[in-house]
Amino acid sequence: MHLPSSTSHHPVGDVSATMPPVCDFTVFGGTGDLALRKLLPALYHRDLEGHLPEDTRIIGVSRSEIDDEGYRAEVRAALERFVEPALLEPEAVERLLGRLHHLCLDADTAEGWHLLHGLLKDRPREDDAVRVFYLAVAPRLFGPTCERLAEIGVVNERARVVMEKPIGHDLGSAREVNDAVGSVFAEHQVFRIDHYLGKESVQNLLVTRFANTFLEPLWNSQWVDHVQITVSETVGVGSRGGYYDHAGALRDMVQNHLLQLLCLVAMEPPTYVGRENVRDEKLKVLQALKPLTPADVDRDTVRGQYVAGLVEGERAASYADDLGADRSDTETFVALKAEVQNWRWAGVPFYLRTGKRMDRRVSEIVVVFKEPPHAMFPGAEGGASANRLHICVQPDEGMRLHLTAKEPGPGGIRLRPVSLDLSYATTFDQRSPEAYERLLMDVVRGNPTLFMRRDEVEAAWSWVAPILDRWEESPEPPRRYPAGTPGPFAAAALLERDGRSWQETDQ
Repeated sequence: MHLPSSTSHHPVGDVSATMPPVCDFTVFGGTGDLALRKLLPALYHRDLEGHLPEDTRIIGVSRSEIDDEGYRAEVRAALERFVEPALLEPEAVERLLGRLHHLCLDADTAEGWHLLHGLLKDRPREDDAVRVFYLAVAPRLFGPTCERLAEIGVVNERARVVMEKPIGHDLGSAREVNDAVGSVFAEHQVFRIDHYLGKESVQNLLVTRFANTFLEPLWNSQWVDHVQITVSETVGVGSRGGYYDHAGALRDMVQNHLLQLLCLVAMEPPTYVGRENVRDEKLKVLQALKPLTPADVDRDTVRGQYVAGLVEGERAASYADDLGADRSDTETFVALKAEVQNWRWAGVPFYLRTGKRMDRRVSEIVVVFKEPPHAMFPGAEGGASANRLHICVQPDEGMRLHLTAKEPGPGGIRLRPVSLDLSYATTFDQRSPEAYERLLMDVVRGNPTLFMRRDEVEAAWSWVAPILDRWEESPEPPRRYPAGTPGPFAAAALLERDGRSWQETDQ
């Protein structure tokens, strides 16, 4: 079955869409790590705040042979583990547990699917219910699961499907996944989730750019020297080794998270923030990225892999040891230089890097402005440095604007770098919701603004494809870097040859 395509006027994409009164939230992979660690705690927090529709049911679907009570016990244990104790209110916990059901189903077989049909159809106000189907399962099951949903007749105009990354392994497989899901759900019903886009600091980037006038005249190649985007982790691959060794850092992080952050920095102002406008502008950025030739890939990309070292004072094993393998050529680190070829950004390099087992855990965007064109304070101690806007996505969400100021004191002028700080934790006297909390509620409302559209996903894969191809044919293995360091030396050289350096949080 295929539902008609949506246009930008479809009410399902309206940023002002209201919460429906009735919702059935079905999680495929309902006993998996993502569901228990992120999704169920996120739904708990929204229920605690009274943001879930009053008539909401949460249906966990998995291959585990447990009944409703067994599932509620698992979720209770997950809440106790992943929710702050101070926020565990017994009444709210019992309310969420009372919403839960569990069904034992396998997407590879036709058995048992009638139970899901019966559960979704057997409810008061069934015609008013929004149905959310969250695919927290392996990507190979995205298509078959959607086909089963169509076969049992539970996909209607008020149904939505959520897909976790990765959407495919390359451009071809991404198209296959999108075709399979798109044969059942219209594009306006498909929510491709990137949890980075749900973080408060990322959303605040849009507000900072478009609700304040002082930055917009400077947000271009005339005043911006370059942009850096960093997502570094201190952890290794952990239990994700099997998946990660087939993906690598470029597929796992750059193709989605980092390119999405780049889009939000570089996009043109939309007419307003809502419906398809933001996604239209992000697509234009992806389409404007300078295509990379093999020579560009050799010069402007660095891939690395961690070896044994010290992380936060403790010994950390190598990537191969974490895998339990003798050898692997999968990259755990990527640094690259990109350029957006349009009027606003022509000539401004965007430096992206991400890696595991690095020296710090941080996700940040740094916009580095050009240095003052003339030294106005001859003989002054110190010097005027380039202004920088640091946008910290995690762990301490906030912004810092780095300026040059005069140090107080008589006699002469001493220049000193200072910063204007915005910390969400100290500025706003309220808990900052986790990314999934915002995104799950946007799915229920039908607001697609913070989700990736099909053409965005495929444009991103098209841009990284030459990198993947070149690395595949290159005999040179990833450069090794000790765990607990900023990555391979070649990543620093990538900027140094342009007369620049990576900006660290404490600089």
